[in-house]
Amino acid sequence: MLLYHGSNLTVQKPQLVRQTRGLDFGAGFYLTSRKEQAMRFSEIVVDRRRSGIATVSVYDFDDVDADKVLNIRRFLKADEEWLKFVAENRLKTYAGDIFDVVTGAVANDTVMPTIQAFLGGFISAEATIITLKTSKLFDQWCIKSEKALKLLKFIESYEVGGADNG
Repeated sequence: MLLYHGSNLTVQKPQLVRQTRGLDFGAGFYLTSRKEQAMRFSEIVVDRRRSGIATVSVYDFDDVDADKVLNIRRFLKADEEWLKFVAENRLKTYAGDIFDVVTGAVANDTVMPTIQAFLGGFISAEATIITLKTSKLFDQWCIKSEKALKLLKFIESYEVGGADNG
């Protein structure tokens, strides 16, 4: 399957880098199956870092082999289990099972105010899930182990706004 990574540069050799901030699925290398989402994120990264060129790197991920050899956590929908996992990772308090890959909905900028209200104790988990059901949630893949990185093969990259991004 094809996965996309948006950044301010081409990433031919993904690495697992320690994160200083809490992310939805914890530390790892983040991708998506949606080209448009990676394109938008690449622009966000350029704005945040004030450097580079919005670039999407494209990879082939062997999901058939992955299912056989990796410990994968798939969140099929944004439910209370997903919300608890995201909340604990964002707060950097997650102490559960270790996964090679985690995939599920992304808590992007449009839903973050709702997630933050939940994290702050202003709304319940149930109210958060009800609110999130009205949002269009996109997917994310978090590669969390070297073993999983080996199943990710770089194909190409392109600059956002360039002729090759279809």
